[in-house]
Amino acid sequence: MQVKSTVKMNMPRIRQLTQAAVTALELTAEALHTEVLQAQVMPFDTGNLQGESFFADYSDSSRGKVQLVTSTPYARRLYFHPEYNFQTHENPNAKGRWYEDWLPGGSKADFAPKEFKKLYKKVGGV
Repeated sequence: MQVKSTVKMNMPRIRQLTQAAVTALELTAEALHTEVLQAQVMPFDTGNLQGESFFADYSDSSRGKVQLVTSTPYARRLYFHPEYNFQTHENPNAKGRWYEDWLPGGSKADFAPKEFKKLYKKVGGV
């Protein structure tokens, strides 16, 4: 017994879904950016750290990579020193390692995957 099959690839739809994944990734980064700001976990003094110096970088989104960037020269020092006594009058939850809640093992670790899934379905029309 021989079985024959023919597979027809719907390339326009595949391209559309591929682009939907890129768009959903960018929107997920923006949602995470907003989520971090609203959680008020970043140290706040003058607002530079979480102002225009904090943004989502989409330059590699077509390769499946986006980043949240804090471009101030002191961001790394503050992030990696949670022992500092951060002011909490502007951001009551200010701390070092402010992304830890959204990283694996954190209390909000499922935020980005869930958000991506929701956005991909919406953008991709799935």
